[in-house]
Amino acid sequence: MGRDDRSVSSSPGVSPARTAEIEEVIGRFTHWARDRDDIVGLLLVGSCARNAARPDSDIDVVLLTAEEARYLDDATWAGELGLGGLIRAQAWGPISERRCSTASGLEVEVGIGSSAWATTDPIDPGTRRVVTDGARVLHDPEGILADLLAACQLS
Repeated sequence: MGRDDRSVSSSPGVSPARTAEIEEVIGRFTHWARDRDDIVGLLLVGSCARNAARPDSDIDVVLLTAEEARYLDDATWAGELGLGGLIRAQAWGPISERRCSTASGLEVEVGIGSSAWATTDPIDPGTRRVVTDGARVLHDPEGILADLLAACQLS
């Protein structure tokens, strides 16, 4: 399954320039992921996925990879994506957050984990909360995210 091509909608008060910036960052992420064999899933979550971005919204992305250490130990990938400087690193169970801030101040939170995060039997309660709060598949070459979203809708 490829990228869902719906654009990001925002709530009143979000400038057209900010909406365009959000869409541009999501597009860069999607294109970048397609060129990497180790990325098994890329999921947009949160307010941008729900089409409910506010002026203070960040972009939340879950990046599932077969090579977690590559993204946790070296932030070169964030530079490749133009995400700006790292402002926070924190572990949240099976996901490790890397939060960056672009030159304009747009924050991008990337949750990095393995494909185990998307396990459907059983679905982790934290994973379920993230997915049911709004999720849009951006890159899913093996269909694991599509399976996860379907399982969350059924239960």
